[in-house]
Amino acid sequence: MSDWDGWNGDREDRGRRDDGYGRGSDRAQPEGARRMRHVQRPQQPQPPRQRPAQPPNRPARPPAPGYGVPQQQAQSHDTYGGYDSGYNTGQVYGSPAGGGQGIPPQSPSGPGGPRRPGGAPGPAPDWRKRIKIGSIVLVSALLVTGIGTYFWADSNVRREVDLSKVIERPKEGDCTTYLIVGSDSREGMSDEEKKKLHTGSAEGKRTDSMMILAKCSSGNTMVSLPRDSDVEIPSFVGSDSGKKYAGTGKRTKLNAAYAEDGPELLVRTVEYNTGLRIDHYAEIGFAGFANIVDALGGVELDIEQGFKDEKSGADFKAGKQTLNGEQSLAYVRTRYAFAESDLQRTKNQQKFLSALANQAATPSTIINPFALYPMLGAGLDTLIVDKDMSLWDMGQMFFAMKGINGGDGVSMNMPISGQRGGNLVWDKAKVQQLVKQIQNDEKVTVRGD
Repeated sequence: MSDWDGWNGDREDRGRRDDGYGRGSDRAQPEGARRMRHVQRPQQPQPPRQRPAQPPNRPARPPAPGYGVPQQQAQSHDTYGGYDSGYNTGQVYGSPAGGGQGIPPQSPSGPGGPRRPGGAPGPAPDWRKRIKIGSIVLVSALLVTGIGTYFWADSNVRREVDLSKVIERPKEGDCTTYLIVGSDSREGMSDEEKKKLHTGSAEGKRTDSMMILAKCSSGNTMVSLPRDSDVEIPSFVGSDSGKKYAGTGKRTKLNAAYAEDGPELLVRTVEYNTGLRIDHYAEIGFAGFANIVDALGGVELDIEQGFKDEKSGADFKAGKQTLNGEQSLAYVRTRYAFAESDLQRTKNQQKFLSALANQAATPSTIINPFALYPMLGAGLDTLIVDKDMSLWDMGQMFFAMKGINGGDGVSMNMPISGQRGGNLVWDKAKVQQLVKQIQNDEKVTVRGD
């Protein structure tokens, strides 16, 4: 029988011969290359050769260790039932798969990015996790910045007023009360700044504006105290000497108390003449006031009627406008341009401070270190508060003023009943009613001029 006939022999014969050609071997180890005998083919045309069927119950030969066979090669005409003959790859039996010539080993990674062993694609990026981590980092950075800002600002606040020196104090009320003072202190100002801000060069300092801010759950109330208010300076303990001075019963202007013995006597005088306890004291000078406004980029204000005053440097037209530090100081200090000089000035001061607080107490300023640091740095040098006043209390004060600007509260002058020797006399009955409403945290119904 010829070799060609052996190809067409019965299945039983082929099973016995197991010559290892073209069908895989049952041996444990693959054969090496071997030479085939020359076969002389018949001259007549032959019908197309049919692919033999996979022998029954013969498992497919597992792929050799190493990299897999590319998909396009696995589907070529030299693959039988999932077994690669190796002819079209240049593979020689007995050598590692893919070790033939012309086919480089397949990379475990491809255009899709990192892959797992065996060529499987790796997991897609978890963007939710990345966003979560980024948010945590951002919040942590803001928290650290905020804590650092708090301790920096707290260490720079000038806590110089000792309210424990104030004697014979009224009972505590249900609201938190602040005495807010604008002084004409020129401390730290150069001659050029004094000239620019029209402050003059007077020594010492006096109160240029005074107001009570009551922070209540029933609504906030801001009451301006004209500096020409007619009051009695009571007995007091000297802030420096510690000696007690008896009251003389003499009536004088309210700002004389500050000039005589500073903030402690001013608080004592306000409490004595109103019957309202003051919880905190805050004072700012000319330079700090102007610098805060400039640090905020100006304050927008709607001026109802234009006015001009050479002494303060004011020159305003009616309408909405943004005031810088110099203009703001001129606005709150002007008094001679009005018929009711002191009363109109206190109204302007209330209006401006509320607008200032409305712009300063915003998230865009408080949580932005590039806005918060300049604002705090501009005012801390001239901001003087009582020894028990924290940064939290200062924040509450600003937010209370902001609420009044937004319509959540009452802004008024102390009720006036007339004059005495050029001083403004308070309406005693209305003042008592106002104080009682604030002490009991009731809605304020009293109105002043």
